Amino acid sequence: MLTLEKFELASEVVKKVTKPTKLVYSEYLSEQTGGKVFLKPENMQHTGAYKLRGAYYKISTLTEEERAKGIITASAGNHAQGVAYAAKEFGCKATIVMPTVTPLIKVNRTKAYGAEVILYGDVYDDACEKAKQLAEETGCTFVHPFDDEDVITGQGTITMEIIQELPTVDYIFAPVGGGGLISGVATLAKMLNPKIQVIGVEPIEAASMSASLEAGEIVTLDSANTIADGTAVKTVGENALQYVKDNVDMMLTVEDDELIGAFLDMVENHKMVVENSGLLTVASLKQLDLRGKKVVAILSGGNMDVITMSSIVQHGLIQRDRIFSVSVLLPDKPGELVRVADTIAKAQGNVIKLEHNQFVSTNRNAAVELRITLESFGTEHKREILKALEDNGYKPKSISAKLY
Repeated sequence: MLTLEKFELASEVVKKVTKPTKLVYSEYLSEQTGGKVFLKPENMQHTGAYKLRGAYYKISTLTEEERAKGIITASAGNHAQGVAYAAKEFGCKATIVMPTVTPLIKVNRTKAYGAEVILYGDVYDDACEKAKQLAEETGCTFVHPFDDEDVITGQGTITMEIIQELPTVDYIFAPVGGGGLISGVATLAKMLNPKIQVIGVEPIEAASMSASLEAGEIVTLDSANTIADGTAVKTVGENALQYVKDNVDMMLTVEDDELIGAFLDMVENHKMVVENSGLLTVASLKQLDLRGKKVVAILSGGNMDVITMSSIVQHGLIQRDRIFSVSVLLPDKPGELVRVADTIAKAQGNVIKLEHNQFVSTNRNAAVELRITLESFGTEHKREILKALEDNGYKPKSISAKLY
């Protein structure tokens, strides 16, 4: 059983390796929601995620004999780094099985902490089965990433810090993958103040906790295809499911496209890089009426590789019409290109890329195609630029935008 005494002990233990992630007030999100929104930036931890808490506390409870056997676990990335870091602190060997699709940054950082990495399977669930098999074969001590009460206790130390800093908090939003974080956060929150509302958030394409709660038993999804790789879990933990049933007030789901917009919001308004799973809480705030409430959104991690980041930024700019492309037809004669550019400039549009296709028609005098990729301030400004082109006799046609 999870007890207040264990949470208090874990809170002291994890201080040896965690950074104090003080709450960050978000003026931007507060204005959007009408509440007072604070961010719990666990993306700023040593390993880039909250997972260090549960991993370190779990290993601290093992016997010397269990540590000497070596530790093995499975992870989509963040738990891997937490275990690798904690194992290094305790001087024991760690082997981590990770899905083959794990972002390179998470693999490399796990190795950098001294762990052996084995890549196996397409999702976390595949890697977990392999890790359990290897634990039986080698005698290593298996550390479950989320369905372990010591791990859950370690993750729950986040709540202790939140309430110490903001005792009057009304809502705590936490991402949900296998259920370890939300179990610890919600259980301690209800122990300390039953009035606190704890909200779990899943990617809609990997909503295994929501499915299990609805069915009243563990449900294994056919797939967990989401850009929120840290929460791409097909089967939640049995212990976690029970703790969620008892202590979580509501589960929400978020579309992948919403995470893209949330990433831009965090970078532009808070100068923070948060991985897609960590953005679930931010993206879900608009689903509830938070007016007049004090809200904490847990940013669970920030381990995102640069290639993924660049793709998210491009898609986000396109999604918000800050980047768009149009095709216009014009006669192939001197001065036409200048006239188009002048029209766009007067509308304060910024040309990023031009493609001139003389072979769109067999009659070049009748028409050549100009494909223009533009930067705007948003949807309304995009409309103004398109209208300016139309007013000058062009018929702009929207086409798929690509920066590169």
